[in-house]
Amino acid sequence: MIDILDKTSAFLARTLTALAGIFLVAMVVLACANMVLRAVWVPVQGTFELMGYLGAVVAAFSLAFAQRQRSHVAVGILLARFPRGVRRAAEAGTSLVSCLFFGLAGLETWKWAAFLVDTGELSETLGIVFHPFVYATAFGCLALAFVLMVDTLKTLTSETVD
Repeated sequence: MIDILDKTSAFLARTLTALAGIFLVAMVVLACANMVLRAVWVPVQGTFELMGYLGAVVAAFSLAFAQRQRSHVAVGILLARFPRGVRRAAEAGTSLVSCLFFGLAGLETWKWAAFLVDTGELSETLGIVFHPFVYATAFGCLALAFVLMVDTLKTLTSETVD
């Protein structure tokens, strides 16, 4: 069962990272277009706003992959001296608390996006709906929570601790 969850976690992380890469390329194209058009004519309207929305999605969609690759900063100097059981409990506890945090962050962000839909709120500069970006950010947080849940289960059921 954990094998299936781990493969699902890996697929989800890779897919979201690929989408984050596409959005990052869109950000680069938008920034370059804005700089060139600013020099020769008029800048692209709403560039600052769109860069903010796209940046939030890029960051949120990258979280799950970063967790799977252990690309984040981890402080293991203190725990390295403890017995394996203590290290395993600390790793599982940290993953579980992080899972709960990002699960709650994702749910609250999802609720905020639903509120934006209900109120029909539009962005300030361009006047576009921006709740899809908020939903995407919420999904990125929920995907990270899923990856952390799988990490917790793997830590609790494995023979060794990394």
